[in-house]
Amino acid sequence: MEKKQSLSSEYFKDVYDANEDPWNFETSEYEAAKYAATIAALPKEIYDNVLEIGCSIGVLTKLLAQKSKLLLATDISEKALGLAAERCNDLKNVSFKKLNFQKELPDDHYDLIMVSEVAYYLSPDDWEVVSEKLYDILDSNGQIVLVHWLPEVHDYPQTGDEVHQRFERSVEGKMKNIFSSRAESYRIDVWER
Repeated sequence: MEKKQSLSSEYFKDVYDANEDPWNFETSEYEAAKYAATIAALPKEIYDNVLEIGCSIGVLTKLLAQKSKLLLATDISEKALGLAAERCNDLKNVSFKKLNFQKELPDDHYDLIMVSEVAYYLSPDDWEVVSEKLYDILDSNGQIVLVHWLPEVHDYPQTGDEVHQRFERSVEGKMKNIFSSRAESYRIDVWER
């Protein structure tokens, strides 16, 4: 059986070259409901320093900014980041950075790390490594939020459930699950250090 590899930056370049909103984040009722549920799942009213992994075109970013004193939104796609920055240009507490979270993470520490709809792009082995790195940049009592689509997608190395189960194993004894919700096609888990 062939071992699944993490998706490359070229994959996402092609996706955004074909469509500026490839997952219909702006117009989908499903996405709007999921974003509302994600924000509602956050236990704190305001977070000091937030990291968003895979911000795409910034629809969730704009909502997350309302709960953040400072928010660093990241993505692997230059085009997506440009669209996100344009969407959030009136928000002074949001900054943007291009990075491939499989290979690099910011040096700062965060009290909230949002991982929404991106971890299944990594192979199981790469996700386990990244999970430990995310833990390392999380403040004491900080939270990591995982939100992922559940149905299998042929291109993706993992399903949403596999992502969440692997994360749970990697933080066993170090973090506790303080919120878990499962909708028909996505799940949300909030983990606290």
